[in-house]
Amino acid sequence: MKKEESPAEFYEAQYMAKDQPLMVIVVWAIAIFSWGIFAVQVVLGIPVGNNPAPDSAVWVIMVIFGILFPLFMFSLRLETRVMNGVFGYRYFPVHLKWRTIKSHDIKKAEVVDYSGLREFGGWGIRWNRRGKAYTVAGRGGVRFTLKGKKEILFGSKKPEELLTALNRRSE
Repeated sequence: MKKEESPAEFYEAQYMAKDQPLMVIVVWAIAIFSWGIFAVQVVLGIPVGNNPAPDSAVWVIMVIFGILFPLFMFSLRLETRVMNGVFGYRYFPVHLKWRTIKSHDIKKAEVVDYSGLREFGGWGIRWNRRGKAYTVAGRGGVRFTLKGKKEILFGSKKPEELLTALNRRSE
């Protein structure tokens, strides 16, 4: 019998493709370029370049950069939730299962304003000397200081709501 989960006190999903328009342009440019090379060399039979790759290599490049890479990038999303006193997160499709941080492991949680580019060198799952970050876009987030002084930052469009849900469960 499957255990029924209670509804989350907080849930947020941030999509990389929706929140990073420049990334969308770059991904589409790479995909269209690979489709173009495939169409010219494999479909039309016109070799591309001075030293063209074999058709089998063009097939592999088209599948990877024309199909798989865009699917991966457009499915990237950071999901966060607070449920039954536990903070859960996953950066799908990198994390297929939810990862959790129990409230008793959180020494401090605070709303912060940060720069993903300046502090972590970009967005996604990033590291710096202070700890780890899970970010998509924007400047708001919640920074957790865990027991053992480890820090983890989660970007959020609703950091105050996230912190309120966390505090509600720890009271």
